[in-house]
Formats: sequence, structure tokens, C-alpha cells
Amino acid sequence: MRLAAEGLSCRRGARLLFEGLDVSVPAGHALVVTGPNGTGKSSLLRILAGLAAPEAGQVRLEGVEEPERVGGHAHYLGHLDAHKLALSAQENLAFWRDMLGRPGLSVDEAMEEVGLGGLGALPAAVLSAGQKRRLALARLLVADRPLWLLDEPTTALDRQAQASFSALARAHLETGGLMVAATHAPLDLTPSFELDLGAFRPRRPAALAPAEASF
Repeated sequence: MRLAAEGLSCRRGARLLFEGLDVSVPAGHALVVTGPNGTGKSSLLRILAGLAAPEAGQVRLEGVEEPERVGGHAHYLGHLDAHKLALSAQENLAFWRDMLGRPGLSVDEAMEEVGLGGLGALPAAVLSAGQKRRLALARLLVADRPLWLLDEPTTALDRQAQASFSALARAHLETGGLMVAATHAPLDLTPSFELDLGAFRPRRPAALAPAEASF
């Protein structure tokens, strides 16, 4: 299995964030995406997940049926934790387990893995920011998908939770999984490649339409 993207370009409004980007991530490896704010790290993840269309280029996951449908084989974890706050932690995870298919760990097992054992009956609304992030990470465990696309996965996590996440991520890679993680914080992942997205910033600004230029 291999995640491959060729000639990716991304535009946000009139601004070209990056262009000519090639990505190749083999099974068992992580790609850590870095770069200043505004260089398109989150946009790249959304393109890889199939949630946004690139200005140019294509993405595929080799080694699976319908390799162009990358999102069907991926977990996407964005800045928002995607919890229904009125539901309990267990109910949130059960929903995602049923919706994503390919069951992995049970809800209770996943909560134990991320350090939320015993908190399953609590409404998601009363969890701390760090606990909500742990609950989001538990979603990676209740459904078996080979590609993890993670945007700042350690946000709001304390040191112990960060170490726990790194252990879970390494276990995923050891079983042949793939990962692309955008981050400002160091991630203890081996083996991994690093992509500085700032290096793909266009040399000159994208041309503005006359109306935009006169604003």
C-alpha cells in the first residue's frame, strides 16, 4: 500500500498556497507536515481526504480497490473534535464505530487505550479539552482504516497523553498503516519523513482579478 499524490496545487480564494507538490508515503511510514501558519497544512490534509479539490494534481492510495477514493480508507481528524456534546462519550464512539464500518476495538477498549476508562457515561460536554481530544483519538481505534490523516493531533494533550498518542501511532505503523500528520509540535514517530510545506510556497503571489485588486 502507498499513498501517492502528484503535482498538487492548492488555492484559497485568490491566493495560491502551494504548487507542484508530490507526496509518496509507503506502508508503515508517517509523513509529518510542518510549516508556518497559512502555508496550507490543513488544506493539504483535506485534499488528501477528498474533502477539498486541488487546484491541480491527483491523489490515490495504491494497493486498494478504487485507489482514487482515498477517503473511504482514511480516518480524518481535523481541528474540531466532532463530538455530539449532548451524547455520552460511549455514545459518540459507538456512533462513529457504526458509521465508519470495519470495526476495530470495542468502545470500552478504545477508551481504556486513550486513558478515558470509567468516563464513558459522562456527556461529552463536560469533558475537558484534553479529554475531548482523547475521545477524538479513540475514534481511530474503533474502526480499522489504514490511513490516518491528522491535523494537530496532540492539541490540548498533556505530556502523558502525548506519549500515549505516539505509542498508538507507532503501533498503527508497525501493522502496515500509513499516517500524514500536520503539526507544530514534535511527534515521536518512527519511521517518518518530514515535509516543510513552506518550501512549496509560490515565488510570487497569485494574480488578482481586477475587482479584487482594486478593493
